Amino acid sequence: METILLIGAGVLVYFLFFSKGDTSEESQKKEGPEIQELFDDQDDLATFRILYGHEEEESTNETPGYWVRPNESIKVDDYVITGGNFYWGGKLDSVDGYETEASLVDDSLQIQKADVNFCDETLGYWAKYTRLSPQGRGAYLNWLSGSRENPDTPIGYVFIYFYGLERRIIFDSIHGKVDNKEFQDIFNEINRLKSIYGENHSFLYYSSRLSELMCLIRPGMVNVKYSEMTCGSILFKHRLATTVDARNAVPPELALAWIRNHQEYCLRTPARRCANEFSQLFKKRYTEKFDGGLVIKPNKTRLKIEYHPASRSLRGINIEQPDLPDPSILKGPVKKLIAIADSCTDELDAYSRYLGRKNTSRNDIAALLLLPDELVNPENSSIIGKFRQWADSQIADNSGLVSVSDVWCHTGTALPARINKKEAEIIANLAEKAGYGIAPDPRFHRTKPNIDGKIVLFKGGHGASFVSSQTFDKASIALRLGSLVATIDKHIDAAEKTVLHKIIDHNTMLSSSEKCSLHAYLHWCLNSPENMARLKAKMNKLNQEEKNEVRHILISVALADGKISPAEIKQLEKLYTTLGLDKSSVMSDVHELSSVRGASSTGSYILGKLGKKSATRDTLNLDDDLLALHEMETKNVQHMLDAIFSDENDTLEEDAQKAKAPSFGNSLDKEHSALFSLLTSKKKWTRNEMEEQCQKLGLMVDGAIETINEWSFDIVDAPVLDDNDSIYVDIEIIEELKRQEVNV
Repeated sequence: METILLIGAGVLVYFLFFSKGDTSEESQKKEGPEIQELFDDQDDLATFRILYGHEEEESTNETPGYWVRPNESIKVDDYVITGGNFYWGGKLDSVDGYETEASLVDDSLQIQKADVNFCDETLGYWAKYTRLSPQGRGAYLNWLSGSRENPDTPIGYVFIYFYGLERRIIFDSIHGKVDNKEFQDIFNEINRLKSIYGENHSFLYYSSRLSELMCLIRPGMVNVKYSEMTCGSILFKHRLATTVDARNAVPPELALAWIRNHQEYCLRTPARRCANEFSQLFKKRYTEKFDGGLVIKPNKTRLKIEYHPASRSLRGINIEQPDLPDPSILKGPVKKLIAIADSCTDELDAYSRYLGRKNTSRNDIAALLLLPDELVNPENSSIIGKFRQWADSQIADNSGLVSVSDVWCHTGTALPARINKKEAEIIANLAEKAGYGIAPDPRFHRTKPNIDGKIVLFKGGHGASFVSSQTFDKASIALRLGSLVATIDKHIDAAEKTVLHKIIDHNTMLSSSEKCSLHAYLHWCLNSPENMARLKAKMNKLNQEEKNEVRHILISVALADGKISPAEIKQLEKLYTTLGLDKSSVMSDVHELSSVRGASSTGSYILGKLGKKSATRDTLNLDDDLLALHEMETKNVQHMLDAIFSDENDTLEEDAQKAKAPSFGNSLDKEHSALFSLLTSKKKWTRNEMEEQCQKLGLMVDGAIETINEWSFDIVDAPVLDDNDSIYVDIEIIEELKRQEVNV
C-alpha cells in the first residue's frame, strides 16, 4: 500500500490506495463486473477477463491529459467547448495507475452527433468517457459544449463531468496545482450542479461530500451552511469536534445538524415534509431548554473522517486531526436532542397532515392556523401583518366591535353561509395567532357569533393556557342575562352599563385575563340583540327550578345598583313576558330578593315610587349577591347557559358530521390491499423496489400511492405514504389505522 502524506491548513491529509469497501453509499453505486469467458481452441483452457461496463475503445492519442480551464476553447469533432473544467488529451492514468481517468475527454475516439438526452447501455452507473458509445460521447460533448444546465440530461454524463472536478480537488489541489481563485470557482460550480441535479439522491450525496471536503482542505476559503449538510455529513463531525474541544456550547444550528446526521435516528414525516418549519421550531425549543446551548465534555475517542470519492479513478482519503475528540458517537447528548425533535414533530403533525392533502398550500389560512404560534408572525405571514394593522385600528376607533364578515375577509376565502364550529374556530385561531382574543369565543363564552353579526376583538387574547374558572362561568351568565335587562327597550342606560361592568371589576376572584375577556364579552352582549323568539322556545324547555334561577339572575342584575325604578319594573315585566315567564311575578320577585338582601346588609334598596323600602345601601357586595347564585355548581350553571343560549343548529351539525363518518373496513381492492400490507413491512422503499412490487400486482406506482393515500385520508385524515424520491411509510399513521380497527 502506497501512502502520500501532505500537511496543509492545519489538516493532515493522506491517500490510502485501498480497494473500495461496501459502504452504504458505495454499495448502492457499485455494479457487478462483466466477466468474459475466452476459450483457447488448442488446449481447451479457459481464461477470464473482468470488464467494468462497455469495453473501451483503444486510443491513438499520445497527448498527455491536462486540465482545461474556463474560457479556454477546445474543439472536439464539431463541438466547441469554452466552459473548461475538464481533462482533455489521450494519456491520463487513474490515481492507482491501472486504467484511464474516467473523466478524460479523448478526441481520438469515435464520435457521432446525438441529442443531449441520448442514453444507451454504455452509460452505466460507473460512467466513463472512454467506455461510451460514439453516440454517447456525442451526447456528452453536446452537453459539455452547452450551458451544462439541462435538468433532463442523463445523470451519468453529469457524473463524468463531476469526476473531473473531484480529481482536480482531491488530487491536483492537494499537490498545489490549484490557486484560491480556481478553488472557489470549482466550489461554486459544484453547488450550481447540485441545484440542478440534486434531486438525484446519489449526485446530491457525492456533490455535498465534495463541497464539505473543500471546507476542510482550505478552511475559511469556502463555506457550507448547517442547513445544507445532508445525512452523513463529514463537515458536521468536524465542526462538532472543534466546538466541543473548545469547551463551547453547541449552537442550535449544530444541534439540529446532529439530529439530521445521527445514524440511529430517522426524522419522521412532519419533520421531512415541513423541513423549514421543523428547523425553526427545533432551534427555538433547543434554546429554551438549554439557554446558551448544550455544553459537552470532550470524550477520549479521536476524530477520524473518511472521504469516499464518486469516481472509480480515485481512491479514498482519511482526514485525521489527532487532537480533536469525536463527540458524534456519544449517546447521552443526542438522546436529549431526540426528545426535543420528537416534541417538535408532534407539534407539526396536524400542519403536516394538512399539507399532505391534495391541492393544499402553506399559504392557506387553514395551514397557517395549524402552525405553532412561535412560527407565525408578520415577518413570515402577510395575512397576520395585515390583520394586526386592521385590528389595532378597530380597537382604537370602535372598541374592537367589528362585523363577522369583515373579520372573515382576512382569511382570503369566500364568506360561508353560516358560522359553524369549524368557521368559529378559524376566526378565533386567526385572532389568536395575531395576538388578539375574540368575544364571543365558543371555547369560553359558550356561544358563537352569527354570519351577519358582530364580534369584539381585544388585545392579548386568552392565551394558550387559559381555562375558564367557575367564577368566570357564573359571571358570563350574569352578564348575558343582565344585558337582556339593559337592552330590552332598545336603549342602554349608562347606569345599567356601569353596573354590569362592576360585576367584572369588583370581583377579586377573576384573573386579569378573565376580566379582559368578560369586558369584551359584555361589549358584544350589549351590541348583539338576542333572538327573543328562540330564547322563549329555549326557556319553555327548562324545568321550574331552572326558570327560578333565571328569574333570580334577572332581578339580581336589576337590583345591582342598589335601586330600581318603575321604568325598570316595566322592562322586567316585558322581559318576563318575552321569555315566557309570568310577568305578574316581577313585583313579588323584587320584594323577595330585596328583603333578603336588606336583612343581610347594612342598608336596603330604594324602590322609588313603589315606596316599600326607603333606606339606602352603604355597600355593594357583588361577589355575594350576583355571583353566588344560590351556590350553584359550575356544571349546573353551564347546563343552564347551554340550555338557553346554545345554537340548535350545532346539534344538527354534529349529527351531520357523524353521518359522514366513514364506516371502517377494508375499502381497498385486492391488489392495493396486498401492496399496502407488503409496504408496511419496512419504513422506506426505493423507487425501483416500489415499481417491482407494483408490476407484480399489475399496478402503476403513482396511481397506487394515490389510491392508498386517498383511502388513508378517508379514515384518519392523513396520507400513509410519503413520495419523496424514495417512498416513506408513516408508521404513526399505520398505528392510527390499526387503532381504528381497519382490516388491512
